[in-house]
Amino acid sequence: MPEQETPSTETTESTAEETVETPPEGDKPEGAETESTEEKPTEESVPADVLRKKLTDANAEAANYRTKLRETEAKLSSAKTVEEFESATADLKGQIEALERTILLNNVATKYELPAALAKRLTGATPEELEADAKELQKLIAPAAPESLTGGLDPEDDTDDFDPVKAAQAARRSRRY
Repeated sequence: MPEQETPSTETTESTAEETVETPPEGDKPEGAETESTEEKPTEESVPADVLRKKLTDANAEAANYRTKLRETEAKLSSAKTVEEFESATADLKGQIEALERTILLNNVATKYELPAALAKRLTGATPEELEADAKELQKLIAPAAPESLTGGLDPEDDTDDFDPVKAAQAARRSRRY
């Protein structure tokens, strides 16, 4: 693969043109799976407004990280002495530790199915201590009620009408030799 290692753009373009082959319409390339462009219905479809909100939140979070990155780059580039550089790196280390703690709390809370409000209240310095605290909090939370308390069969599901006369006749026929 020496062609790909060369920095020349001409060889890269020519290899890309050589490898890309479009099959005639109606033919499928070998080994390609058939996928339709239509959206397949799923059992659990998420409403569009929920997806928009999640996307907006993710974009806002990404913008926040970009501004923090610019601020950090400005601090590090403006540091002229060793002390200023060490101060900037110490600030960054503190932010990293806080973010790692938040991630650990969220992971433990998710593992033990704790709500976000209780995830903030977890105490402990190590993951083991946090898990022990999460187990204690989990005991205090009432379990969610199941969807249906009907037990076994649902009388609403029975679409066949039971006719005892027909059942008796069928039983007699099956007993005859």
